[in-house]
Amino acid sequence: MKARTLGLALASAAAVAMIATGVVANGQVAGANVAATQVKAPERADNFRLVDQNSRAHLLAYYKYAPAIVIVSHVTASAQMNDAALALRNLQASFKTSGAELLFINSTPGVKREDISADMKALGLDAPVMMDDTQLVGESLGISRVAQALVIDPKTWKIVYSGPIAGHLSGKTGGNTTAYVADAVAALVKGEPVKIATAELATPVIAFPNREAKATHARISYETDVSPILAKNCVACHSEGGIGPFAMDSYEKVKQWSGMIRESIRTDRMPPFHADPHVGSFTGDMNLTAKDTQTLIHWIEAGAPRGAGSDPLKINAKPAPEWELGTPDYIIELPAYAVPASGVVDYQNPVVLNQLPEGRWLRASTVKPSDRQAVHHLLSNGVGGYAVGAETSKYPDGTGTWVAPGQKFQFQMHYTPYGKETVEKTRVGLYFYPEGSPPEIMRRSAVVLNAGIEIPPNTPRHEEVAYITFPEKATLYSVFPHAHYRGESMAISLLKPGAASEELILSIPKYDFNWQRGYDFKQPISIAPGTKLITRYVYDNSKHNPANPDPTIKVTWGEQSWEEMQYTALGFRWDDETVANRKNDYQTRLEESRTIGMMDTNVDGKVAKEEVRGRMSQMLLSNWDRVDLDKDGFISASEMGPINQQMNGRIRAAQEQQSVGQ
Repeated sequence: MKARTLGLALASAAAVAMIATGVVANGQVAGANVAATQVKAPERADNFRLVDQNSRAHLLAYYKYAPAIVIVSHVTASAQMNDAALALRNLQASFKTSGAELLFINSTPGVKREDISADMKALGLDAPVMMDDTQLVGESLGISRVAQALVIDPKTWKIVYSGPIAGHLSGKTGGNTTAYVADAVAALVKGEPVKIATAELATPVIAFPNREAKATHARISYETDVSPILAKNCVACHSEGGIGPFAMDSYEKVKQWSGMIRESIRTDRMPPFHADPHVGSFTGDMNLTAKDTQTLIHWIEAGAPRGAGSDPLKINAKPAPEWELGTPDYIIELPAYAVPASGVVDYQNPVVLNQLPEGRWLRASTVKPSDRQAVHHLLSNGVGGYAVGAETSKYPDGTGTWVAPGQKFQFQMHYTPYGKETVEKTRVGLYFYPEGSPPEIMRRSAVVLNAGIEIPPNTPRHEEVAYITFPEKATLYSVFPHAHYRGESMAISLLKPGAASEELILSIPKYDFNWQRGYDFKQPISIAPGTKLITRYVYDNSKHNPANPDPTIKVTWGEQSWEEMQYTALGFRWDDETVANRKNDYQTRLEESRTIGMMDTNVDGKVAKEEVRGRMSQMLLSNWDRVDLDKDGFISASEMGPINQQMNGRIRAAQEQQSVGQ
């Protein structure tokens, strides 16, 4: 251990000394003590996912359709980037014809998105800059200098060129006019070999201290460095009986699955917490820290050495508990349902009667399917929800939801056939506050939805917007976004009265239909009266989306997975509401604002005829003259009453029919 510590310390000291003796600016280092040669690029590029300055995710493998992928290293406020700007703009323009893709990568730890956006604007470039916070992707790609270009062949994932964008941008004096990147892309488009695989680049060096310390990675300790990271972030799911596909209960298991672990981390599939770490702060955040990510990846790339010491994962291994929060106070038994091996299963809407003789205040709930493979999600009327990875709902201390005696628990069950017949029987465990000790605060829920979504065919990035307006002061606790196979990303923001711009409070750069969850704010958000909570969903209805059932059709709202949803559940409280002083009128006004919020696409507080679309169009357009009381050609929130009545009537009728059917 002492030798390992000394080795890491010496490597770190060497990196610090290298930076200290050079010229440091925005992560780039140039100085007499920096090696003059550039790092040799690997033969192939491994898959990765990074988020750009606009909180959009980019998976390298997604771009397999392109004839070529060009990645250029970026730093802010760089003279070399400024020199290369014109050539880059010309390349990007030419790619519109060739179909090649241009991406930038910034491997400066701690760089701010605002600075990247401002820099790209100054350069006159409109392209994604992937933020490589951990430097792991830059390391693996062999990036070492500013404005270094890599050309990748998506057919083989070979890096066919590494070096300056063009000869005159190599950082050297002379008359070299070779168009390295343009020539390499042209060759790939034609299906010809690339003639020049590398060229020397003399721009400032970008410091990658961990790459310089690569020799020490084999001394990373499984016992003291790696196993604690896995125990903290992975073992809860990866345990016997857990939802993970294998148990991390020994070094041998981790070693066996180390390749998959590396790939899952590099592509940001695991841990399954998809909130952008640059936006907001959440309880139960499962994102790995930059340091822990580096430790795991470097250890795996060093061969996942066992090293000396005990095996904490084996010593502490235990099966997952049946109930995460302990034995429930009351268990709702949903009816058993026979899920076929294949085919389509319509959403099931069971209703179960509460058998408790007295009302209780709910503080938490856990949903336990008997067959996780068969249940995609569960929604309920106030007693929790379920999606893989989000089984438990736990309210903040002092808040609760009232469960009335004889209440009808209404559920929406999405069953998914997976190749064999199964009988699925879900249970919902409820946890109450002690009798005689109710919470002071009444927790409320609401949904922002857009039943009018229309996603054009063959469209890679289509945005839909919907909002809800809070009529009184409230405190927001949680957000749970939901879409289907074409859902790509989500952004949740607040538009306060009089504000010129929206405040982003949650961003999901890459939505995963197969792993959904709610996000609880570490610091609940205060919402002023008149604030709009806006949801912006982006859908990928292109053939490049591997989950897309059919890119050739227009997609509208629907319950089945091949249809789409824009559905965001909220958990909140009214600030001046208590369990003894309920504000049901506040809730009614909030829910009525949802109607205009699903049609007002430009979020200006009124609806024009051209904004009306989807299943709302017939209802509103046929009643336009009756609803537009002031005859100004727009429908305002105050004029939406008749439409709200129709919608609420339909909802009540559907609920009554559902109850009778049960």
